[in-house]
Amino acid sequence: MKKVLVTGGAGYIGSVLVRLLLDNGYHVRVLDNLSFGGEAIVELLNNNNFEFVKGDIRNKDDLKVAMKDIEYVAHLASIVGDPACAVNPEVTKDINLNGAKLTYEVANEMGIKKFVFASTCSNYGKMEDSSEFVNEDSELRPVSLYAETKVGFEQYLLSQDNNNVAKPTCLRFSTVYGLSPRIRFDLTVNEFTKELAMERELVIFGEQFWRPYCHVVDLSRGVMAVFDADAKKVAFNVYNVGDTSENYQKQMIVDEIVKQLPQSKVKYVKRDEDPRDYRVSFEKIKEELGFEITKTVPDGIKDFIKIVQEGFINDPDSSKYKNV
Repeated sequence: MKKVLVTGGAGYIGSVLVRLLLDNGYHVRVLDNLSFGGEAIVELLNNNNFEFVKGDIRNKDDLKVAMKDIEYVAHLASIVGDPACAVNPEVTKDINLNGAKLTYEVANEMGIKKFVFASTCSNYGKMEDSSEFVNEDSELRPVSLYAETKVGFEQYLLSQDNNNVAKPTCLRFSTVYGLSPRIRFDLTVNEFTKELAMERELVIFGEQFWRPYCHVVDLSRGVMAVFDADAKKVAFNVYNVGDTSENYQKQMIVDEIVKQLPQSKVKYVKRDEDPRDYRVSFEKIKEELGFEITKTVPDGIKDFIKIVQEGFINDPDSSKYKNV
């Protein structure tokens, strides 16, 4: 069994990735500080192929314990999203940049073979030509601290010596949505669906701006695709993770929700300036790794309507379902 470490494995994406890896025959260890609790992975402690280390990626001793006998690392641990990063910029930089660099340094020291970094398509910022699609070779134009830290760590990884043992791969994730053991209602598709499923009026600012979306299960599959791929092909490489057909404007997402909730009340507020506006091509990961998504935005909408309307979540407005 290949042994994998997932940093941030108790999080929204991490808790899905860990289960996917276990289901596919990997031995999985998680390093997490449990800042949002450990409910998302607690029952995995029953699994003999699962291990948990409570620790901080800024602590070298914690990293050494977590990486003992590990072959691959999926680095997800970070302060995620623009609002969360804005709360304490210094802590954000310390975790997302300094902690990430230390994580890679220890991985290289300890002979990790593949180091997969969960980056973001937010790195593209605002595209110059809205009729075109950006790709992995396009200029990076981060417009938030979150994206700046992701770009900074990407540049650090890709500038490493090609002879390093730990071969890095950067995955630029689309905007995520979908069901996870750690439910979040502060993500665009999930939030819009929740509001309309609760029969509230949804107010949309700047309905015309573009962004790519990808289900949490498929983003996790993207990580596994790198683990499964030929090492030379993915080493020091960058892939957008998603599907070109899943670029949406905000109004397009609302239109998909209204198809399933025809009585929805929506109010649009004109806004001509949004710092993030980008359509992304995902042809590279499809052509090089054979990666294809299994779920679409309408699938995610259907699931969130169900869990809200049928009472799976007692209080969808609770702060425990948000990153801030």
